[in-house]
Amino acid sequence: MTAPQDFERLSGKIYVDGRFVASRATEHLDVIDPATEERAGIIADATDDEVDYAIELANSARRLWMGMDARSRAVVLHDIASLLRQDKAPYAECLTREEGKPYKESVDEVSWCATAIDYYAELARHESGRIAGATVPGQFHFSIKEPLGTIVIVLPFNYPLVLLCWEAAAALAAGNAVIIKPHEQTSLTTLKFMEVFATLPPGLMQVVTGGARVGQRLIASPKTHGVAYTGSVSVGQAVARTCAETFKPVLIEASGNDPFIVMPSAPMDMAVRGAAFAAYLNCGQVCTSAERFYVHEKIHDQFVEGLVAEAKRLRIGNGLDAVDLGPLATSKQRDRYEGLIARARHQGAKVATGGGRPAELNRGWFVEPTVLTDVTPDMEIINEEPFGPVAPICKVKDFDEAIRLANRSRFGLGSNLYSLDMDEAFRAVREIESGILWVNAPLLDNDALPFGGRKLSGSGRQLGPEGLAQFQNTKFVMIDPKASNQDFWWFPYADAECFNSAPPQR
Repeated sequence: MTAPQDFERLSGKIYVDGRFVASRATEHLDVIDPATEERAGIIADATDDEVDYAIELANSARRLWMGMDARSRAVVLHDIASLLRQDKAPYAECLTREEGKPYKESVDEVSWCATAIDYYAELARHESGRIAGATVPGQFHFSIKEPLGTIVIVLPFNYPLVLLCWEAAAALAAGNAVIIKPHEQTSLTTLKFMEVFATLPPGLMQVVTGGARVGQRLIASPKTHGVAYTGSVSVGQAVARTCAETFKPVLIEASGNDPFIVMPSAPMDMAVRGAAFAAYLNCGQVCTSAERFYVHEKIHDQFVEGLVAEAKRLRIGNGLDAVDLGPLATSKQRDRYEGLIARARHQGAKVATGGGRPAELNRGWFVEPTVLTDVTPDMEIINEEPFGPVAPICKVKDFDEAIRLANRSRFGLGSNLYSLDMDEAFRAVREIESGILWVNAPLLDNDALPFGGRKLSGSGRQLGPEGLAQFQNTKFVMIDPKASNQDFWWFPYADAECFNSAPPQR
């Protein structure tokens, strides 16, 4: 079946109880191919009853799943990862048609899904608690890890599959059920992806499509027990407020505005190529994109010249063709991005290359990779998240200024440094206020290490043992196998320990 046929088959469906079923929704939303501006399909704005039904099914399914031993759950998850590796193409094509990224990037994303599933399948077998030395002879003291219950995952459009797996694999491995509310732009791909999870017990992994109302109902329900949200700061704050009402655990990854520092010791060819990748990957629609560049004045002009040359070499077009950059995902996103570029120019920034739309592409939400110079730290484009392919460059006089400006942000997700000076590298480790630091190797992830930010970039962590712990409750257990007396602190208190038995003060 081709991707267009899949989109037609899945239009108007939700995935509940292990099946694709037609939603009873009366409202539907169009999904537009960002490269062609043609309608790819429609998604249902699921009804309240459908949301509530999915929650009931999840809570029933999780009891069976959590009752399985961790090894048996791991076997099921490993089989899913293996199945995913056998044929990545259908999911990658769907993703490119809905989100716009080059097909190569879509295949990479599907590959990362498999590694995350395998990682958490094994980790959950080891991260099940710990034993501590007892404080009373003969007793046994330990902690155990328990699943939270039913987890709600609210996804963005830019990496809908890998973020799903970072969170869902951890939640499932821990023994939870999962309900996914995908982004409206990439719901059909998310539904298609559920084929991979068909071997899970019915109701354990479900997808309900729709807009904000659907997400809000899932998050606010007293019958869901944890939330993972990726998206904007304002919505993340609203999610956190809702969860705070019941102290529901919540993982939030909101916006980033990552600095990229280049010092004189950096190898210029690698710094330029790394900067281009960090700024323009997925057309700049990456939460950890490099979005503000601080370049030492001694190498500023050389760096700008090199980055301009890299930007001009990038091929732009439909992600299913031989290209490096696809379109922005939505017309709304392009309007916002172009507004930021226009205001930056009005505020005094100079366009070294790009800044507009490719002349040869008259359909689709394409923009040119852009380099801005004469950028100052107070400009809007430096202080907001562009979420598009732009590299605004500020000139700095030394490393101290670069660090100061890097930390001058409301956000703290990732940060980058190109330098072969180890003193600068370790100063960056100690001094830059971010959840992630890349030195000479931008944007790489590691399943075994945590991903997340500080400040307005969110709270909690994905990946690593920390990502598993997001979906677990820790229970302390103390056992006295003989039920012996504990007169060392039980009633009645000894007279010798009472206040009046103390010797008089002199």
